[in-house]
Amino acid sequence: MGEIISKDLKKNIDTLKNIFIDCDDISYRFIDIGKDKKREACFVFSDGLIDKVLIGEYAIQLLLTLSDSGDVELNLKSSGLEKIAKESIAIPGIKEEKDLDKVVDAVLSGETAFFVDKADKALILSSRGWPTRGVGEPDTETVVRGPREGFTETLKINTTLVRRRIRDPKLKIKNIQIGRRSKTDIAIMYIEDIVSGGILKEVNGRLDKIDIDAILDSSMLEFLIEDNYLSPFPQIENTERPDTLAASLYEGRVGILVDNSPFALIVPATIGTLSQSAEDYYSRWTISTIIRWVRLFAAFLSLLAPALYIAITSFHPGLIPTVLTYYLGASRVNVPFPAVIEAYLMELTLELLRESGTRIAGPIGTTIGIVGGLIIGQAAVEAGIVSPLMIIIVAVTTIASFSLPSYEWASGFRFCRFIFMALAGILGLYGIMLGIVVLSTHFARLESFGIPFSAPYSGLGIEEGDLKDTLVKAPIQKLQLRPIFTFPKNRRRMGKR
Repeated sequence: MGEIISKDLKKNIDTLKNIFIDCDDISYRFIDIGKDKKREACFVFSDGLIDKVLIGEYAIQLLLTLSDSGDVELNLKSSGLEKIAKESIAIPGIKEEKDLDKVVDAVLSGETAFFVDKADKALILSSRGWPTRGVGEPDTETVVRGPREGFTETLKINTTLVRRRIRDPKLKIKNIQIGRRSKTDIAIMYIEDIVSGGILKEVNGRLDKIDIDAILDSSMLEFLIEDNYLSPFPQIENTERPDTLAASLYEGRVGILVDNSPFALIVPATIGTLSQSAEDYYSRWTISTIIRWVRLFAAFLSLLAPALYIAITSFHPGLIPTVLTYYLGASRVNVPFPAVIEAYLMELTLELLRESGTRIAGPIGTTIGIVGGLIIGQAAVEAGIVSPLMIIIVAVTTIASFSLPSYEWASGFRFCRFIFMALAGILGLYGIMLGIVVLSTHFARLESFGIPFSAPYSGLGIEEGDLKDTLVKAPIQKLQLRPIFTFPKNRRRMGKR
């Protein structure tokens, strides 16, 4: 408990002014209320964070009008400000507060504090009304068929978008604050009779342990609560789509929404969930199954294509068909570098183009990526720095990395690609096999909130049929049970219970 609100209005306002010294965005609006207008009152709010129309018309103007007509009664001895809250202010959200520190937090969160002289409490009026971005289509998870709504930077809007899709009282939304200075609002979402108690306890425990000045985005929260921060692969799924979050909650997972961030976090995450796209469930099951196989093939290409080129051309040319060997030999006659240097030069050049295209917004960035890639690739081949086949392999590898639905998941493969290239340059195919063993071991040891990251391929869920919605996309009529990897309380989601 912090400092208690005094009955002296002037003392309370002086205390607030000392706290908010040099904070010119904090405004104080004094008015006289009561039958004879003998009682002074004050509204305290942060200019820019409140809905001025709401406070002006339904609080200040209404109180002044009722005071002029003699309808405002101030019985402050027994009921405090309860009568004013019930009869004289037409704002839906009102609560009483005795702690001055909590009043300060409320004002900085966009609420309005209402003080009355000789009252030992303040009213906190719900008045948040800062400028917000409208609900639009998410940029990172576009679909041909499906909802076009995406999360925004406002927590209330985001929780509403999910509530529209889960009209069930068992959907629980627990609000907490994290950050000593930022006091960022966090919403933990789960369906009470589906989610596993162990997963929910683990999520709450990790969030409670966070002690940091500020949480500016959901990514900061993700890095603080993930199992292994040294791994290049994400152990927490993120999404901009409310329908994806709602579907995950129906599976027994937990969603975490962070104010000021349009990305929701979903835990636990596995290889299977990171390889799925929202569009898989809006397309026919045959097409979705083929697309999932294509993604699996793309993951191997993204990881191994340059390394295989290096290993085969440098150490195992006997594996190449004879006619192709002649072509490769002729194309590499004027190349002064070994295959591993050639691959690293092109991969690093492409990473530079990708980074520059990302940093320059709009059509200019796209132009740099396309034109730069074409010009540099053509010039490198004509100058004899790289072979034409190397250009093809690097291009196919890049396209394959973009086909993975999760950006962080694809970035992990991009990181490991350079390690596999080094292993291939030293040991050839033996180095690639060594890398695959180490990477598979890492996946097998990795966990996400106590759940094996490699599920269901690790064995958890295979007998229960989880591969029907992982390796393939079975018809919706066959997906009657929830995935077993979340250990849901209620597994059946279709048919007789």
